[in-house]
Amino acid sequence: MLMLIGGLALFFMVHLIPTLPKLRLRFVGSIGAGPYSGVFSLLSLLALVLMVWGYGTMQGLGRGNPELWMPASWAKPATMLLMVPAMILLVAAYVPSRVRRVVRHPMLISVTLWALAHLLANGDLASVLLFASFLVYGIYDWISVNQRQALGPLGKAQGSLVGDVAALAGGLALYALMLFWGHQKLTGVPLWP
Repeated sequence: MLMLIGGLALFFMVHLIPTLPKLRLRFVGSIGAGPYSGVFSLLSLLALVLMVWGYGTMQGLGRGNPELWMPASWAKPATMLLMVPAMILLVAAYVPSRVRRVVRHPMLISVTLWALAHLLANGDLASVLLFASFLVYGIYDWISVNQRQALGPLGKAQGSLVGDVAALAGGLALYALMLFWGHQKLTGVPLWP
């Protein structure tokens, strides 16, 4: 459990820095933009490794990962449904599209939907720690980027119908990949018989 909590703490500490512009500017001013990005990326990667490892370890513990609640019968279908827009918005974050322009921060909405969907379908302690943390952070950061008027990874890039189709097609392809193969490979949990 400590590895999962440590990974979550490291990930969110690193990701809170951009939400505090004065603090971020102090870091960039003291070490430079390139080194800041490098340290940010390395610490984020380390945090992800710790989270995945810690989560996987807890999943294998049985009694060390108690069920806090049993998901409702409608939770799995709701999760499957919520993951469709989550995947489309994830792709839309990196494709100049009108979807990205209208939604403004599709990555944060994608992460929030992903966390909510998985929190609905999983009632064990490891899942609650992981998905509730990302749900709270997604909401916090969505509010923060709107207050800061942050532009996201593509800046002011304008979208078109081609971008909308690419985001939709890419998101559906990613959803299918995860449904039929990726989820089982990443988590050990098959979604399709």
